[in-house]
Amino acid sequence: MNTKLTRRAVLKSGLMAVAAPLVIPSSVLGKDGSVAPSERIVMGGIGMGGRGQSDLGWLLGQQEVQFVAVCDVLGANRVRAKQMVDGKYGNSDCETYRDLREILAKRGDIDAMLIATGDRWHATAAVLAMSAGKDVYCEKPGSMTIAEGRAVAETARRYGRIFQTGAQRMSEPNFIFATELARQGLLGELRVVRAHLWSAVQDVSRNELLPAQPEPSKEELDWELWLGPAPRRPYNAGYLGGCGAWGVFQDFGAGVAGWGSHTILQCQAAVGAETSSPVKYVYPGNRSGNWMESYFANGVKLALNFEGWRGTCGVRFEGSEGWVSIADGYDKPDVSSPALLGEYKRVISAYAVKSGRPFNHVLDFLASVRSRRSTVANAEVMHRSMTTNHAITLCLLLGRDLNWDPDQEAFVNDDEANRMRQKASRAPWQV
Repeated sequence: MNTKLTRRAVLKSGLMAVAAPLVIPSSVLGKDGSVAPSERIVMGGIGMGGRGQSDLGWLLGQQEVQFVAVCDVLGANRVRAKQMVDGKYGNSDCETYRDLREILAKRGDIDAMLIATGDRWHATAAVLAMSAGKDVYCEKPGSMTIAEGRAVAETARRYGRIFQTGAQRMSEPNFIFATELARQGLLGELRVVRAHLWSAVQDVSRNELLPAQPEPSKEELDWELWLGPAPRRPYNAGYLGGCGAWGVFQDFGAGVAGWGSHTILQCQAAVGAETSSPVKYVYPGNRSGNWMESYFANGVKLALNFEGWRGTCGVRFEGSEGWVSIADGYDKPDVSSPALLGEYKRVISAYAVKSGRPFNHVLDFLASVRSRRSTVANAEVMHRSMTTNHAITLCLLLGRDLNWDPDQEAFVNDDEANRMRQKASRAPWQV
């Protein structure tokens, strides 16, 4: 007979009552809407800056999550993230790490990892985490190159890991409504999908070096780890101001693709092309991407521009019988006809029934961790939308039109563009 009793088994059997009367808190048993500790999803975090702390706040608000460890190359971020976790649980148990390799090697108890590093780290950290057996919620953009995106998708497939790219608008009702209007033909024949661009990136080739400054101590900032896969360059505090600082440099940010990771996925979903990409990219005569056009195999045009929305991360879908436009901060979508808004409740309710997904990106991820069902913005969906973004960037860098074969994942008759599907990463961070 196996005489080993787990704490959970003891609680269920009632054997503890033999020794002495005991009142067991309902939270331990998972009653009153709480989740028993043994049933919680144990999580850690890599990259605990502004976006990481925002995501951490959302996750700490979920009763089914138990956060146990945080990792960041900046000491101040480690301190703030630990304070958030310990403050939530009323203890000092949250462990801190500087090197992601250490948290992945030492914390076999972690089920899932939040990754909210800078762009240059997303794919590498995700591949390492999934290879270590962790499910991953990874902030966008999910890759810096086409090859990186494919590596993330293949790693998720190989290890059977759940992956969600942080394109949260895929789970927000207003954006879903706009997408469903296009997909269901309520706009007529879909002709154009428009995506908002980030005007901070005026030249995707920008990559100058800032003047060298004395490096901080490794505990304050591990500069080598901050750089990660990016080429070595001297430290300058000017790089550290979030994506608005490092994001405009080709080595550190995804440029057009960084913002397009928000909007182009929405456009591909409207076209029904989440697992494909446009086949033709037309050079717009600039390196910002403004007014660039690309074309899907079915003829639908993807158009990019800076203006046209009252808020950020906007998309507009235009059909033969109407249009819809939505961006962050809209109370409701803009539509060509009030009759379209009259469809709102029906369309959203039908989507909820059809998809079985919550209108919450984090909850969709957590549900998939439990069920092993693929997330709404899974690794393949991330890779295909980022492929579009990277193809746009290469078109701008090369200054010429490009043709893409989504099945072969290669540019047609263009050896130079195909070589640029990947770029060198510093050892030991190749994926």
